[in-house]
Amino acid sequence: MGRKVKILQNYTPEQVKAFFDKDDKYKIGLRLYAVYQVSIGKSSRQLEELYNTSFKQIRNWVNSFDSNGIEGLRDKKRNGRPGRLTPDQMAQLQKDLLSLPDTYGYNTSTWTGPIVSDYIQKTFQVTYKQAQIYNLLHELGFSYQRGRGIYPERNEDLRAQIKTEIKKL
Repeated sequence: MGRKVKILQNYTPEQVKAFFDKDDKYKIGLRLYAVYQVSIGKSSRQLEELYNTSFKQIRNWVNSFDSNGIEGLRDKKRNGRPGRLTPDQMAQLQKDLLSLPDTYGYNTSTWTGPIVSDYIQKTFQVTYKQAQIYNLLHELGFSYQRGRGIYPERNEDLRAQIKTEIKKL
């Protein structure tokens, strides 16, 4: 009785929900349909669970639509601190991060937050806090990858080769 039936085979609910965030048209359509449901008599409290938002937000959509039409359902441009790197510098950083760090004089083959921070400081004379570096990397389309240690003693082929070499001695 309490068992959920899996309806979707190829998408998770999170992936379906992500479509609303990716395309402004979907988001506006969803909000417009909520406004429509309020207009035919449904209360915003009845709709809040269905739309996964607060009843107050649904009321805001209704009021904004009533005042400004479809334009009122669009997300407003949000203010924020402008980036410290110019778009050209961001493009250059993205291109440079596709190369290995040893190309730029670092004694490693993996970009890490501190190394990226140091590289930005030396190249563009801009300082970022380490936490912001990861946001910057995400904005450039990079993701955090956890390094994995290589332990030669765990490699069976190498282990067999070493045994063979020892036997020869």
